[in-house]
Amino acid sequence: MADESGELFLKNLLPMLSENGICPAFTEKISPIIFLDDFFKMQAKWNNTFVDIMQNKANAVVVHGENKAMLCLRVLLHEGESDSKKPFGKVWIMASQLDITALPIYKDWSIEAFHGALAFTAHSHEVPGFHSFLQNLRPDLAKGDSFIRIFWEQAFGCSFLSSSLYEHDEITCTGEERLESLPGPFFEMSMTGHSYSIYNAVYALANSVNAMYSSRSIPSVMVARRKLDHRNIHPWQLHPILRNISFNNSAGETVHLNENGELTMGFDIINVITFPNTSYRRVKVGKMNPWVLPGNDFSIDESAITWPRSFNQVECDYILMLYRIIEEGALVMPLSLCNDKCRPGYQKRKKEGKPFCCYDCVPCPKGKISHQTDTVSCSSCQEDCYPNKEQNLCIPKTETFLSYEEPLGMSLAILALLFSFITALVLRTFIKHHNTPIVKANNRDLTYTLLISLLLCFLCTLLFIGHPGKMKCLLRQVAFGMVFSVAVSCVLAKTATVVLAFMATRPGSSMRKWVGKRVTNSIVLLCSIIQAVICTVWLVMSPPFPDADMNSVAEEIVMECHEGSEAMFYCVLGYMSFLGFLSFTVAFQARKLPDSFNEAKLITFSMVTFCSVWLSFVPTYLSTKGKYMVAVEIFSTLASSAGLLSCIFLPKCYIIVLRPELNKREQLIMRKSI
Repeated sequence: MADESGELFLKNLLPMLSENGICPAFTEKISPIIFLDDFFKMQAKWNNTFVDIMQNKANAVVVHGENKAMLCLRVLLHEGESDSKKPFGKVWIMASQLDITALPIYKDWSIEAFHGALAFTAHSHEVPGFHSFLQNLRPDLAKGDSFIRIFWEQAFGCSFLSSSLYEHDEITCTGEERLESLPGPFFEMSMTGHSYSIYNAVYALANSVNAMYSSRSIPSVMVARRKLDHRNIHPWQLHPILRNISFNNSAGETVHLNENGELTMGFDIINVITFPNTSYRRVKVGKMNPWVLPGNDFSIDESAITWPRSFNQVECDYILMLYRIIEEGALVMPLSLCNDKCRPGYQKRKKEGKPFCCYDCVPCPKGKISHQTDTVSCSSCQEDCYPNKEQNLCIPKTETFLSYEEPLGMSLAILALLFSFITALVLRTFIKHHNTPIVKANNRDLTYTLLISLLLCFLCTLLFIGHPGKMKCLLRQVAFGMVFSVAVSCVLAKTATVVLAFMATRPGSSMRKWVGKRVTNSIVLLCSIIQAVICTVWLVMSPPFPDADMNSVAEEIVMECHEGSEAMFYCVLGYMSFLGFLSFTVAFQARKLPDSFNEAKLITFSMVTFCSVWLSFVPTYLSTKGKYMVAVEIFSTLASSAGLLSCIFLPKCYIIVLRPELNKREQLIMRKSI
């Protein structure tokens, strides 16, 4: 209601709702109708108010005011119904001063909008004989009470012959009309809270007067004989008596007024049930008494409540929680007034320009969850867990690594063993034909060293498969770097051998003293020592160690070997790439030298393969995660080693095994002369 009482009500209610996480979806102030012209002036504003109330998603509407506010509200709802806007699906929570009342001009209007309403009313109790009294009440029985005749004419729309109020009406009051035939909002046959309060007030006044006369020590016989004159009693004389007075009324209840003269019977919580004939019934579903001990001051029977027909159980539970908050200040989190609750897996996002209880529900960001309703912000799972698809639960991650049992690990292991077996066959073939010219060419011992290092390259990839332990992590990168450096150093030495041999064949050349095993062995040894120094510094400064990667793969804990120092790891790879590029450059320059069994062309092809593999390794390695990083390194090692083996040794094996007639000294001399 747009008055001082309404402002005070809002001032007290809004902070209490805010403290408990509730805010009103809307606040509307209704100005009372004083004159009929007021209705026409405010009709447009009321229509807008009705639309705001009915279109809002709020399920409960708290109404405060006096009976004139209820009259205004009924006009507003009636106008809304006339525009085919059904005002149902709301629960009206009404203060104790309100009552569903009606004036004669709209006593037949529908009250279906109030079906299921909950109202605070002054405590009431059925008084014996009260209903029968109303049933038998007739205007002619109320001698000297003109109010009854006036009420009778207004209620039944008739007039008495002796009355001039409705002298032109065609309907004449017979006096036999029955009050129980009137609509409930216009006249109730039961004892209402207001009536019961007046009833107890009369009883309290009678008892206080009796107590006052008793205190004057006037004999009761004399009091009974003389008529008490109220003019001899002043109101201030009754005030002390009305404090802390107790008495039993005829309804069988004990009535007590406290030291402030306040009635301590509390309030009833009434559920309104409407019927199509504009009648309704009040059902007591609870009580609230602030004067009793905490814990007993509020009670409500949820099973006895009749809700609006369109309500579901969630909405009913919400109204009860809101009811308790208004009366008890209980710390609960009810359904938002503006929207549904955010389900688990979603979080709240405030709507701009709306109260804080009005929000949108948005899915949790990737990698986060919410397992409760109406979560303000989503939270991350622990490191060893990951969110499920609905993002409302954390699932433990599974440990994973490149194992022999899975297809990828098994395939790489088989390839490594297969290439190792092929390399061993090639080495056996070269050892078996060690005295043939093609084996002796280009340094037989260097060939054996290269084959053995390639064999070890294939075998060292097995250190990358299986659960990473401390010893595995220390050995696998170092072994890989050392063995591969020896292999590439041998290729560089073989290329240098071809160049030196050609230069030594020139007349008067001083390069003859450099031709021999001493130079090639020095190249292999020097290049290998440099790599060994790099690996030693790596192991001393920041050695690899077993680690568990929680973040790279969302649903897995990747068991891996942490490189310790990535800079040293890339130094090892960089040094091998440098040796490979140097070998490729020298071999490319010497590929057309006129020498028998010239390996420079074969080495050039092998180095192209080697460089291509390791140039593509770096971006591929950096773009993969988890166990697939290990698989990329294994594949690169196998591919580059297989390239060296096939490009350098398969043509020689072809001659040794399938074309032995070409592996003779005569053929060597003939090709050299040509």
